[in-house]
Amino acid sequence: MEQIAIQGIAGCYHETAARRYFSGREVETIPCLSFNELFDRMAADPRMLGIAAIENTIAGSLLPNYELLQQSHAHIVGEKKLRISHVIAALPGQTLDDIHEVHSHPIALMQCGEFLKGHPGMKVVERDDTAGSAREIAEGHLVATAAICGAEAAELYGLEILQRGIETNKHNFTRFLLLADESRAEEFSDAPHVNKASLVFTLSHTQGSLSKVLTVLSFYGINLTKIQSLPIIGREWEYRFYVDVTFDNRLRYRQAIDAARPLTSDFRILGEYAECPNPTV
Repeated sequence: MEQIAIQGIAGCYHETAARRYFSGREVETIPCLSFNELFDRMAADPRMLGIAAIENTIAGSLLPNYELLQQSHAHIVGEKKLRISHVIAALPGQTLDDIHEVHSHPIALMQCGEFLKGHPGMKVVERDDTAGSAREIAEGHLVATAAICGAEAAELYGLEILQRGIETNKHNFTRFLLLADESRAEEFSDAPHVNKASLVFTLSHTQGSLSKVLTVLSFYGINLTKIQSLPIIGREWEYRFYVDVTFDNRLRYRQAIDAARPLTSDFRILGEYAECPNPTV
């Protein structure tokens, strides 16, 4: 049985992503209060896997997770894209008219802004976790209080779903990375299916340095799907670049890497894995 560290508690979206990635297989999820704890747990037990959100189509990139990944010995060995659909749930027997407070994570509350605007009598209360809000209501028997969370969390903690799909934007997706210690990365390198890579590198502060790297990738037919820059602390006006690429020819991809590497500093392949298809709305 695989042990997978997740950020959050049972019923959270990270757990949903982990279980769907390993659909049909038995897994044990290890709750972590923060992403820092998640990476620490993985470092302490190299056999443990991890799953961490890296970007959302509405909220954007989770920038701290890029740095945690870069500083760790973890490798990206897979990805899962999950449609994020929120419900509002409360203790059984209540209706929307009974609810005076709504608890959830700030981002989930933001994503359900139109619903909340339509219910001005509901006081919004920020919490650390969507699933944690559901558990708190269930364990505390909090009446007139609802959680905005995933359907899995509502069902797990015995809450009644009052309304489904309350997110404002139905095109709300989060991309999660499956992580493994470098000692286990080879187990997941199923060569015929690998068509995506995540890279990180730094560049000299000179004109056209990034353009040269991108030109090399383009020359070899490598598709750039994402680029994220972050400042390097203590080195003014210098940046670390995180790049995701896809390819359909493994040899051409290797040639592109060999050609781009001399143009950069601190070049590292964070992972090579199979791209997850975009889920439907």
